[in-house]
Amino acid sequence: MRNTYESPFNARYASEEMQELFSPDMKFRTWRRLWIALAEAERELGLNITDEQIEQLKQFKDDINYDVAEQKEKEFRHDVMAHIHAYGEQCPDARGIIHLGATSCYVGDNTDVIIMTEALKLIRKKLVAVIGKLSEFAVEYKSLPTLGFTHFQPAQLVTVGKRACLWIQDLLMDLEDLEYVLQNMRLLGCKGTTGTQASFLDLFDGDHEKVRKLDMLIAEKMGFKKVFPVSGQTYSRKLDSRVLNVLSGIAQSAYKFANDIRLLQSLKEIEEPFEKKQIGSSAMAYKRNPMRSERICALARYVVIDALNPAITASTQWFERTLDDSANKRISIPEAFLAVDAILGIYINVSSGLVVYPKVIEKHVLEELPFMATENILMEAVKKGGDRQELHERIRIHSMEAGKQVKVEGKKNDLLERIAADKAFGMSYEELEAVLKPENYIGRSPEQVDEFIKEYVKPVLEKYGIENIEVDLKV
Repeated sequence: MRNTYESPFNARYASEEMQELFSPDMKFRTWRRLWIALAEAERELGLNITDEQIEQLKQFKDDINYDVAEQKEKEFRHDVMAHIHAYGEQCPDARGIIHLGATSCYVGDNTDVIIMTEALKLIRKKLVAVIGKLSEFAVEYKSLPTLGFTHFQPAQLVTVGKRACLWIQDLLMDLEDLEYVLQNMRLLGCKGTTGTQASFLDLFDGDHEKVRKLDMLIAEKMGFKKVFPVSGQTYSRKLDSRVLNVLSGIAQSAYKFANDIRLLQSLKEIEEPFEKKQIGSSAMAYKRNPMRSERICALARYVVIDALNPAITASTQWFERTLDDSANKRISIPEAFLAVDAILGIYINVSSGLVVYPKVIEKHVLEELPFMATENILMEAVKKGGDRQELHERIRIHSMEAGKQVKVEGKKNDLLERIAADKAFGMSYEELEAVLKPENYIGRSPEQVDEFIKEYVKPVLEKYGIENIEVDLKV
């Protein structure tokens, strides 16, 4: 075991794929790609940069001499300058044109945008996978009546599948937000120390059009269609806030789902997957704790709070830039992505293996249905000639007494027996039971599921395709 702190996101939660995106190696390799793009664009626009210099830069773009970079950073106390010198030692012919005209934010900020963009694409892939799993579940259980709750008190019946559509709808809203942000991701480009592009204007002898083209050439080489039209030294930190708001939204939706599963597991109606040798409690061997759903909630709470970091950072920047964003960004942005990656991994796992207990659900429905059916019973009794006002009062009294039996005496709900014994209703117990078919009280739930899946979910799944994502829950 190591005797230094290790982030739980690496050891326990986030996928290797997401960890790699936010790794130092990804960052520094992207820096080199940006330096190559800058040199190529400057050459194409007429600066004295040779093909041989470009080729030398490309030769070492992924072969980073980290030992040299680390030594240089100890000397310079500046990570960008350290890597410029390290790259220059490998590429002596190109040494003089690396980072030409640029400031540190050219590589730092553009790299952040590139990595966040790729991370959002990974999040999107997993988000769609969850939507796919939940849609299968919704269709399978679209007609299974279950107690609906308001205030966690029994209300009218819904179906298990209809409830799942509520979870899916939240995720579709998150997907819309994610797509909007992803489509509007843009590079900083090459703006210089205060965003005026003065150094590049000087390089190109006052040719404004070439400076403008330089921005777009670099963006295209890095796979982007847009750059920020204006900036200070950095891109607007509102971008970071916008991105983390999307991640917070996904966390909120996942939290809602996981909370519902925790409650349903307590009711013994639906359970998250439970491994054959999994232990629910070190003391109570019989327990089946909803630990995966609880982990979703724990990580989601972290993300929701973490989204405040870039919001505060964006609001407190001074003029063209301050450096109080840097240390915060290094932590808050990667960890938000790592946490949401973990959340969606668990979400995929749980939604793939939900265990439904129809008999328990039916038992709970039938315990409450007599109360819910009183209006229907009232109508049937009126059809047989009863007085509506008198019967309403009788049902009210019988309901109060039946409720007392359940809550005070701990006995079963005997409302039907009471009504059957009351000659004013003129209905036998069998007739009353006929009124109590749960499927008569679920409204349009099955139809709503079919319509929702067909009109809203299937187009999304067809657009993106559902990938069979393997999830490795480390613990």
